Amino acid sequence: METIQKKHLGRNISRIREMKGMKQETLAELLGISQQKMSVIENTADLDDVKLNEVAKALEVPSQAIKEYSDERMINYVNNFYDNSSSQGNSFNQGMYATFNPLDKLVEAYDENKKLYERLLAAEKEKLAYLEQLIKK
Repeated sequence: METIQKKHLGRNISRIREMKGMKQETLAELLGISQQKMSVIENTADLDDVKLNEVAKALEVPSQAIKEYSDERMINYVNNFYDNSSSQGNSFNQGMYATFNPLDKLVEAYDENKKLYERLLAAEKEKLAYLEQLIKK
């Protein structure tokens, strides 16, 4: 006798949100709810279709992608993406992740970190110049 394990929709929402580089707080704001309420949703195994559709719209994925999300599909998609063999996998995999490019996310993160580093460096230079002025006085 085999048991059928039902998908945990909240966990799938969390994984997709993280994959898109989105904070829980950001998704909550898009839905017009508190971060705490978003946390409750992500810890809920089953959601009604109305709420699921709202979350899917905010994440910019079809609700079916949340219902059928699996780590295996994501691994297959990434492998297919890097192999440029779009003939493998089903259309659900390709449609769900068509707008997600992991390399773009890495480049964005690098650019954001570079900007942050430059701002921190400029602040330290200003602080050093101020301290030098104080010493001269």
